[in-house]
Amino acid sequence: MVIVHVVAPAEVGGLERVVTMLAGGMRGLGNDVHVTAVVGDPGAARTFLAPLEAAGVGTRTLVVGDRAYRAERAAIAQLCRELRPDVVHTHGYRPDLVDASVARRLGVSVVTTVHGFTGGGWRDRAYEWLQCRAFRRFDAVIAVSRPLVARLQSAGVPASRLHEVRNAWSPAAPLLDRDAARRALGLPREGFAIGWLGRLSREKGPDVFVAALPYLEDLPLTASIVGDGAMRRSLQAQADTLRLNGRIRWHGLVPDGARVLPAFDVCVLSSRTEGTPMVLFEAMAAEVPIVATTVGGVPDVVSPREAVLVPSDDPVALAATIRDIYRHAGPAQERARAARARLEREFAVAPWLARYEAIYRQVARQVAA
Repeated sequence: MVIVHVVAPAEVGGLERVVTMLAGGMRGLGNDVHVTAVVGDPGAARTFLAPLEAAGVGTRTLVVGDRAYRAERAAIAQLCRELRPDVVHTHGYRPDLVDASVARRLGVSVVTTVHGFTGGGWRDRAYEWLQCRAFRRFDAVIAVSRPLVARLQSAGVPASRLHEVRNAWSPAAPLLDRDAARRALGLPREGFAIGWLGRLSREKGPDVFVAALPYLEDLPLTASIVGDGAMRRSLQAQADTLRLNGRIRWHGLVPDGARVLPAFDVCVLSSRTEGTPMVLFEAMAAEVPIVATTVGGVPDVVSPREAVLVPSDDPVALAATIRDIYRHAGPAQERARAARARLEREFAVAPWLARYEAIYRQVARQVAA
């Protein structure tokens, strides 16, 4: 099959990791795969596209302005005429709303993966409402968690076109050992270290993590925040107000950030909303004890046997679970080992790719008929 992915990528993130795995995996199965990155800056997609090119995936960068929708649609139409894809697979609200309809009008099967909704302000909610309406016209809508399936059903997406396919995991780069990971982050060799990895945006709840730290001021610990985003300045102001900046290390974006997870004694996911977070898989792979909120697909990936689960937006509960791990390292390590075993047992790449390929073939046959 000829498969074209259209994505408006961030520099790093779970959506980008999923597209990389999916496109590279489909290329490995013998399909002709292309990825088009829709960006405002010509250099913005370089980090995202480089591993795809190395895997033999065809890549293109489509540089457009914020509202240059007519030019974007014309470019996608030209791409479809040139490549004659069996499937166009969009990821994210802009490709879903702007680009999928172009392929559909040209008689190409259209598929989307719903990676999650961020919520937030009225503009984000408006985009999500528009997306859900648009999903009704897709040939297949793939949701990465059970709660997303339920939400899409309630939004009117036909059940016959809706598929639950949880994300899979494959290592992007070898893990560093504990000492090397701590050196890479500039952390002391000894001592209790807590890690938070992700995009600094409201839905990921980094402010909840920061708010939990004053409840742990009696413990000799170091907190690391690995990632960047729109909330960084407000988070640092929050930490200043709470007199925490001496205890928090702000690492910014770290290339192949999952490699440094062995530096930590706890990995915290304090999200307010999620699909199926890739950082959760990465922490499981690193056998790092996990504290995560019970949102989205998280409870379908880890149970209390593999992680400690807490309510969202509750810094007191979050602090209490971190304190318990500090005091009882043995049970925490047992959970971490169980999490690694579950990851290998339930989230392998091969069956995940097979599900996607079957969906592609099904929708391509429907259009051909």
